[in-house]
Amino acid sequence: MGKKIDIELIRRTAKDWLKVLVLLLDEVAALFIVILVLRFFEIKLPLIVTVIIALIAGTLIFIVHKAVIPSFHRKQVSGREGMIGLQGRVVESLTPIGVVTVAGEYWKAKSADENIEVDEDVEIIGIDGLTLRVQHKEQ
Repeated sequence: MGKKIDIELIRRTAKDWLKVLVLLLDEVAALFIVILVLRFFEIKLPLIVTVIIALIAGTLIFIVHKAVIPSFHRKQVSGREGMIGLQGRVVESLTPIGVVTVAGEYWKAKSADENIEVDEDVEIIGIDGLTLRVQHKEQ
């Protein structure tokens, strides 16, 4: 039997490579300018040396950009979305509003269920403005 083609994977891969190629354009332009400047000041490099240097530099730059591709698909870890699921500790009782500490920062928080006492662990389930919505940490 034939394998089923995952068209979405092909699209994503093509899109990733297009991004890498666009990111490489400025390096190619910089390399081209360096070569032109060398020619302008009549610094003679044999063509083969120029080609080898360009290929080595291009390969190194390409490898660095290839390493960037996985970052295109990582979950966002900052801002509102990055805080959901983080855990903290109550420092001022949540009745239902109080204060929690998350990653060393103090935040105003509101309990999503019942009152939560000081020194209990909580998990962030949402954010309303600058107030965290929290619940008891799942054990």
